[in-house]
Amino acid sequence: MHTVAIVALDGVVPFDLAIPTEVFGRVRLPDGRAGYEVRVCGVTPEIHAGAFRVKTRYGLGALARADTLLLPGTTDVSSPVPPRLVRALRAASRRGARIASICSGAFILAETGLLDGLRATTHWLAAEELARRHPRIQVDPNVLYVDNGQLLTSAGAAAGMDLCLHLVRRDYGAAVAADAARLSVMPLERDGGQSQFITHAPPAPEGASLEPLLRWMEDHLHRPLTLPALARKAAMSERTLSRRFREQTGTTPLQWLLRARVRRAQHLLETTGQSVEAVAEEVGFGSTTTFREHFQRFVTTSPLAYRRAFRRGPDGLSAGGRSAPPPPGAPRRMRAAS
Repeated sequence: MHTVAIVALDGVVPFDLAIPTEVFGRVRLPDGRAGYEVRVCGVTPEIHAGAFRVKTRYGLGALARADTLLLPGTTDVSSPVPPRLVRALRAASRRGARIASICSGAFILAETGLLDGLRATTHWLAAEELARRHPRIQVDPNVLYVDNGQLLTSAGAAAGMDLCLHLVRRDYGAAVAADAARLSVMPLERDGGQSQFITHAPPAPEGASLEPLLRWMEDHLHRPLTLPALARKAAMSERTLSRRFREQTGTTPLQWLLRARVRRAQHLLETTGQSVEAVAEEVGFGSTTTFREHFQRFVTTSPLAYRRAFRRGPDGLSAGGRSAPPPPGAPRRMRAAS
């Protein structure tokens, strides 16, 4: 079983600690087995976490046996990183373990030197400070997360959930990740980047949530949905609908629809033997050529190459073994706004 070790230091942000604990802890494979063994590993046996304290069952020695290491953020990024944690992270990297940070956890990962020369992100409020302290890191404050293959970083707060769901998808495919997203009441992929959160729009008035419309769109992807049709369904003007979409999803109705169709196509490519042409028709693309163009744009590989990489075997895992590899071109690909 894939072991996830979540590292807790004094001053850990409770939300950052809880996200991977909950997301990975609730993943179930198609046969009902747990997808991950989750271990919270403390630098000390008792961790101060603001309003409460955490007693951990595992120490840093458990990092040597973990497949994935998660570094939650801390409330004070100026606090020194314990040298033995730095050594443990470097050792984990040398043996090929995957290491990911959430929010200001990027400062911990940066102290190891492993991010030097790579693109990374953190909470937009701390991005400038991360770049100042570590000029060899290409800090991008506008994205939700950055995937460098073995090393990953995420932006603040809920972006940690985006990152964790992305890791589940890398390991077990879209269907398992979609189930995990539903349990978390999160979309499997959110459009847009951190920049959409820097200036917050006012909260939507009562009854103005797009959630019912989004669910309806998901159920009718095969239909030729247009902006006027969506506006009529939502009982609002096209201009108001577009504004609400931007506020609540960070993108336009058309871009959201295209992503939803590509996500559905990914699921069909993984779980069925339908031809590319049949998949294109079922998810609502007007032609196979259009489908291939948009699939390449969002997934950075072709439908056939994606199927070869992520096709589910009889055990619910990828045809190639315990976990599905990222599609061609994905290991160093940054998830940015579209």
